[in-house]
Parts: sequence; structure tokens; C-alpha cells
Amino acid sequence: MRASPAVTLDLFPDGAMSDGLLAGLRALMDEAFEGDFTDDDWDHTCGGCRVVVQEHGEPIAHAAVVERALEMGGREYRVGYVEGVATAPAHERRGLGTAVMHEVERLLRRDYEAGALATSVQAFYERLGWERWRGPTFVRSAKGTARTEEDDGGVMVLRFGPSAAVDVTTAIVCEARPGDAW
Repeated sequence: MRASPAVTLDLFPDGAMSDGLLAGLRALMDEAFEGDFTDDDWDHTCGGCRVVVQEHGEPIAHAAVVERALEMGGREYRVGYVEGVATAPAHERRGLGTAVMHEVERLLRRDYEAGALATSVQAFYERLGWERWRGPTFVRSAKGTARTEEDDGGVMVLRFGPSAAVDVTTAIVCEARPGDAW
């Protein structure tokens, strides 16, 4: 990210942002995801911390980290799950997404046992040290555990500390939630 007095990168716990900033972030998600960002997707970004880049007070890049329990290789881990990673289209190719994800990594390493996310843009995250989960994906609900084959290959993890030796070819299981499980 090119430094400028008009550009800031901040970490906000949910509940510490103005309604105006939240509305700006929702608009950013709608623009960056070209209208394919649902209310469930928005809800998935809530309840943790947000890394936000603003220029002249307007949000132009974002990522949220929310806590989820994921079972990886037969053991449950406290995971910082990354949601809503986006850069306003007019501000792409300025290193903002990379800057946001570096701050996300610092947060993950400080507060969690691993990081995880789901994406169709693996190359961006791989260059930042994230790995594709190569094992099968599952979701657990009150009805039991169900296979989510459509999510295979789309889940990525950042292993460190207690999760450093997790085998990424074993099963990974998340808890059910409204909208996309992953």
C-alpha cells in the first residue's frame, strides 16, 4: 500500500464503528462483489474485527475476521475466519488487499490457532502464505455431519502455532450457519 496522509489502515472491533462507516462498508461489498454479496454474506462479516483502509474517510478496502470453531484432522481449533475481503474496483492494483491481509495475518497469529477462508481466487492468498485445503469438506448441524463437495478446493488455511502440523489432506468440518457454510 502506498502511504499517503489521506489513506489510513485501521482495525475496528465490531461495535466500534459508526453507522456511516458500516453503511460505506456494505456499499463497498456490493460494488466489489458486483451485486453478488447477500445479506447472509454481510452477516458473516459481523461479530469480530474488521481491517479497513479508508481514503479521505471513505472505505476502499476491507476484510473481516470472525471466530469459528473448525475441526481439522480430527481436532477442533479456534480459527479466525476471514470474510468479505474486498477492494473498491477504482482502487485495485494499489496493494490495498495485500496490506489488509498482512494486518489480518497479524491479528490471526495474535488471537487464534489458525486462519481459514473460502475463495475462488486462490492465487492471491497463496502468495501470502495461505494453503488450499486438499481434503474433503463437511458441515455439521443438528441433523448430523454432511459432505460439502461443492466447497472442496475452495477452502484455504493459514497454519501456525498449534495448527502448524495439521495435515491439509484430511477432513475439515465447520458448523452450519445461514447462507454459505464456508
